[in-house]
Amino acid sequence: MLKPIGSAYRTKTLEFDDGAPRLREIELPAATSEDIEATVKVMGGEDWARWVDALETRGLLRAGFTTVALSYIGSPLTSAIYRQGSIGAAKTHLEVTAAALDARLSARHGGRAVTSINAATVTQASTVIPGIALYLSLLRAVMSAGMPSPAAQLLDLWDQLTGARSMDLDERGRIRLDRQELADDVQTAVAERWAAATPANIAELADTEWFRAEVHRLHGFAVPGVDYDRPVDPDLAWPTANTARAG
Repeated sequence: MLKPIGSAYRTKTLEFDDGAPRLREIELPAATSEDIEATVKVMGGEDWARWVDALETRGLLRAGFTTVALSYIGSPLTSAIYRQGSIGAAKTHLEVTAAALDARLSARHGGRAVTSINAATVTQASTVIPGIALYLSLLRAVMSAGMPSPAAQLLDLWDQLTGARSMDLDERGRIRLDRQELADDVQTAVAERWAAATPANIAELADTEWFRAEVHRLHGFAVPGVDYDRPVDPDLAWPTANTARAG
C-alpha cells in the first residue's frame, strides 16, 4: 500500500495511459495502521532476517559473510509518498533489521549486514507510485547522461563490498550511492522544474521520452536491433541434446 502516513496528500503525477505523457494532480488517502503493517510485512526486513537465520542454522555462513539489501531515500519532492509514507515505514524496518543482523554477523562470523541507499532508477513500480515517473523524468532532464545507470550503481556497490574501494557510509552505517542525485544543485534544479511543470510545458521540462523508453525496455520492448514487426512462431519444439549441439 503506497500511501502517505498521517493525512491525505495531493501531488503531481505523470501518466502514459494513452501513449502521450499526461501531467495531472492526484490525491491519496492516508494509510491505515493495517496498510502500514501489511507494507512492512511485505517490504521490510523480515524475510531478509529469516533468510540469514536459515543459512546460519544450516551452517552455511563462512567467515566474513556479508549481506546487503537495496533501499532508497529519494528527494523531498517524493518523500510524503515514499520515505515518509507506508513504504518508508518498510524501509525503516529494513534498516533496523540491518543493524541487528550486522551486530550478530560481526560477533559470530566477522561478517556484515548493510543497506545500500541507491540512486533513483526506473523500475516496473515507477509507473504506479504517484509522482515517481514525474520526478525521474525531471531528474533525467537535469542530470542527463550524468544520471548513474543501475549497472553503474551495482558495479560501484560491488567494489565497496569487496574492498576494492572504501565503503561510502553515512552516519547510520548505510552505503550511499545517491549522493549525486541528492546534491543541492541537482535537487534545486529538479524542484524548480517540478514547481513550473504544467500539462502544456511538461515535455519541455522533463525527459518523458527517456522515461517511456526505459519502461519499454524493462518489458522487453524498444531494444535496439530487434524487429518487433517480424512474425514469430511461438510453437517451437522443445530443444534436445542433438539440437543444442547443432546450434
